[in-house]
Amino acid sequence: PLNLGGHKWAVMLTSLMLFLITLNMLGLLPYTFTPTKQLSLNMGLAVPLWLATVIIGMRNQPTAALGHLLPEGTPVPLIPVLIIIETISLFIRPLALGVRLTANLTAGHLLIQLIATAAFVLLPMMPTVAILTALVLFLLTLLEIAVAMIQAYVFVLLLSLYLQ
Repeated sequence: PLNLGGHKWAVMLTSLMLFLITLNMLGLLPYTFTPTKQLSLNMGLAVPLWLATVIIGMRNQPTAALGHLLPEGTPVPLIPVLIIIETISLFIRPLALGVRLTANLTAGHLLIQLIATAAFVLLPMMPTVAILTALVLFLLTLLEIAVAMIQAYVFVLLLSLYLQ
């Protein structure tokens, strides 16, 4: 969704997406650590990139960048309140980027761990149920592969939308 001015960001955004996909997929291997499950890494990626989009927006189009803080046609008494709300919204964006990636990956890995433990515990007692649970685990793993790619895509997509 980048305009012509944003095409110079294409290589950086593409490499960021490949980097995030690689890190997310790495966490699906047994006995490995997923770096993108850590909020500190995700915030370390989100804050500088978001700040760069804000600074470039303020430098290149200050009127348009500041115009986003006040919607058109706002009644005069609401102007100060809306400016404060939109400013807070602007500063929450990197937090939303980082927390979204962390929460989705952590939830998926936790669910895989719980179902794998259930299948392991059920195997001696109820082998049929354990096999069905292992099938669910396999399907969940396929879903987590898709989630790993989608989360990298969403992170980069939102960042590119902030460039707009």
